[in-house]
Amino acid sequence: MSNANVKLVQSLYDAFKRGDIGTIIAAVTPDIDWQVHGSPKDFPTIGRWRGPSGAQDFFRLVGENLEATEFTPREFYADGERVIALGSYGWKVRKTGKPVTSEWCHVFTIKNGKVSAFREFTDTAQFAAANRG
Repeated sequence: MSNANVKLVQSLYDAFKRGDIGTIIAAVTPDIDWQVHGSPKDFPTIGRWRGPSGAQDFFRLVGENLEATEFTPREFYADGERVIALGSYGWKVRKTGKPVTSEWCHVFTIKNGKVSAFREFTDTAQFAAANRG
């Protein structure tokens, strides 16, 4: 099962790179708990969203506030129903034009072939600073 879970997560990153958010939303459970850890007041894409419509809102906020300059998932580790992915990304904050680059850790919980929880850990201080200008 762990190998299938890693393949699922890799396919979701591929969908993200293609801009195919619909594929990602179709792969989440009705009670998905989507969270980017940090202070929500610091940047619009930091916070917690629930359900497929919440996950869709998250990706809407990403598109409204950020322009991707680089997105590289590099390492994948599976442990039962969890997949941990490590990588890096680069963004341009649309409001200020300032760049953000950071390493990240994503933790996916997979239940019955769908994502039931997502956690992102990143350098949220960079996002806050770039958003202030």
